Amino acid sequence: MKEEVTLNLKEQKRLLVLNEQLAGRLTGQEAAEVLGLSLRHTRRLIAAYRQEGAAVLAHGNRGKRSHRRTPETVEEKIVALARGQYHDYNNCHFSEDLEERHGILVSSSTVRRIRQRHGLPGPRKRRVPRVFDTLKRRHFEQS
Repeated sequence: MKEEVTLNLKEQKRLLVLNEQLAGRLTGQEAAEVLGLSLRHTRRLIAAYRQEGAAVLAHGNRGKRSHRRTPETVEEKIVALARGQYHDYNNCHFSEDLEERHGILVSSSTVRRIRQRHGLPGPRKRRVPRVFDTLKRRHFEQS
């Protein structure tokens, strides 16, 4: 049973060009030029497409978690601390205290993303804009 794969526009274009080449309406060199690839890479794509189908055109890491992502346990600790004793800290100060007091080394932008993902607002409040009265025009007497 073949799995369903969703292709983005670039991958759909590749599929159309490869089908044109397989049908004989394009040469390998023409297909390579249209795709902006080398002839060798185009041949490699054709061979893989014949063997495994359109799923080959989708990126292999699609749907997988990044190996650089902050671990779930660390993220849960950050969320718990952000809800608790550090609720009034800004992102930069919070990330510095995480490193100093808890040994968790994350950037302030990572803290901001985690807070946003879990619906925790930043401590910064919008200031009410000050309204300035316009000065009345002064009348000078001419001599």
